[in-house]
Amino acid sequence: MFSVSTLEDIVRIPPNLFGTSLNKAAINILKSKYESMVKPDLGYIIIILDAKVNSMGKIIPGDGGTFHRVTFDALTFYPKLQEIIYGELVDITDFGAFVRIGPTDALLHLSQVMDDYLKSNIASGVILANQSGRTLKIGSTIRTRITAVSLGKAQAMGKIGITCRQPFLGADEWIEEDLKKASAVDEKEEKVEVKKDKKEEKVEVKKDKKEEKVEVKKEEKVEVKEK
Repeated sequence: MFSVSTLEDIVRIPPNLFGTSLNKAAINILKSKYESMVKPDLGYIIIILDAKVNSMGKIIPGDGGTFHRVTFDALTFYPKLQEIIYGELVDITDFGAFVRIGPTDALLHLSQVMDDYLKSNIASGVILANQSGRTLKIGSTIRTRITAVSLGKAQAMGKIGITCRQPFLGADEWIEEDLKKASAVDEKEEKVEVKKDKKEEKVEVKKDKKEEKVEVKKEEKVEVKEK
């Protein structure tokens, strides 16, 4: 998921940036250091949003720069196991596809696309299902679930595995079809339930009428005997 994280660090402002505003110089240094970095506790650091720099810095003998404590906000992306996430299919290979989620690409293996025989056409950029006829192509928007996360270190991007082999996952048109089928099943079950209730109601009415007739006959017999 995406989030804004607040971090602290100490930045060194080199002499050649003394003519730049302290805040701007610190942000530029933080951008070059942190953006595109992967940290185990934060995930992917996408961009530095803002920074507050302590104007009172320190000088170290023999170093011409100044050192300042800085607090800054960064937009981060941390993929969590079992998280549902949307992505764009950006590449197709003979073993599956890569889906862009946030700042990185996740692997959608052919075995995790659907329960069907699949054929990957790299030249056309299409994955075709043999039985259902469903397709995935480059540019498709896909709803997936994260099943594996292995974050890299520093500039390494890590590895993320995703799946579509669960209800209401996959391409947008697949989900629309599944929703229509589910709605049709619900309507059918509702009609069956209504018919069942009506049938039970009729049986109950007939039973009540039969009991009433029996009761009337009993009363008539009792009256005749009394006479």
